[in-house]
Amino acid sequence: MNAFTAYLIDQKDGKTVAGLTDFDEARLDKGEVMIRIAYSSVNYKDALAATGAGRIIRRYPCVGGIDMAGTVTRSLDPRFKEGDEVIATSYDIGVAHHGGYAGYGRVPADWVVPLPRGLSLFEAMALGTAGYTAALGITRMEENGLAPRNGKVIVSGATGGVGSIAIDILTRLGYHVVALTGKEDQSDYLKGLGAQEVMPRASLDLTKIKPLDKTLWAGAVDNLGGDVLAWIASAMQPDGVIASIGLAAGMNLNTTVAPFILRGVSLLGIDSGYTAMPLRRRVWERLAGDMRPARLADMTRTVKLTALPAVFDDFIAGRAHGRIVVDCAG
Repeated sequence: MNAFTAYLIDQKDGKTVAGLTDFDEARLDKGEVMIRIAYSSVNYKDALAATGAGRIIRRYPCVGGIDMAGTVTRSLDPRFKEGDEVIATSYDIGVAHHGGYAGYGRVPADWVVPLPRGLSLFEAMALGTAGYTAALGITRMEENGLAPRNGKVIVSGATGGVGSIAIDILTRLGYHVVALTGKEDQSDYLKGLGAQEVMPRASLDLTKIKPLDKTLWAGAVDNLGGDVLAWIASAMQPDGVIASIGLAAGMNLNTTVAPFILRGVSLLGIDSGYTAMPLRRRVWERLAGDMRPARLADMTRTVKLTALPAVFDDFIAGRAHGRIVVDCAG
């Protein structure tokens, strides 16, 4: 029986406690596919779960990490065999099913995606849930009429994982991208990812949002929610498309129906957690193909499991940007 290290999140006296602990296969949750995990990643959701800053964990104790990529060591499902390289993200992983911050994971076969040809395990986790979510949002937007010829696309929360990858993908697909950020000191980083323009969030007066503002955007990838999303909706072009992905600036949305019934704006909710497998696999194939970010290495750094607490603190404090891969094999 394999013994390994895991980053376990628990609750004691109503407080979240987390740290590295010795683990073994017998303690893993049920599933048809056993994976030797090479890499995981850090998403904002992981930081909320590990610090208790958000009500993310649905079962204690739980090994953290909503992403994992590695090699199959044992499978009870004929779709996978020993030696296959695979990805498993979202579903209940890392919130109600032991996750990717460990040497091994065991998950249901229906949650597993074969590693697309052309992607390495490391690259898959440099993308992770953030990259998958960005690609899913853009795919849904294109299915609803977005095209480069339509006009500019704004990306809010631009320095985050989803935002950074969305900028890279959109630029590769030929879009004119405007990065909206509260971190003006990161302008060079954002332009390096391909953003043609950087808009400081401080330039917006969110206390005076009009039902319909000047038309600016053909598309929007919104990671913030709240008043930022309300302003974006008011400034969409006719038949514009918004992918609503995050709520870093607030869960409430105080807007009017005007953009939707007078300009035909579409507001698409992007749920990467429980995407149907055919679409999930198609999006991952695109991430290895036409949506493969050109600057993934520039926005990614690697940490060991032991470095996770400091990384989580950076996310909660708003100091993190880009993508962080967790080396679980080392």
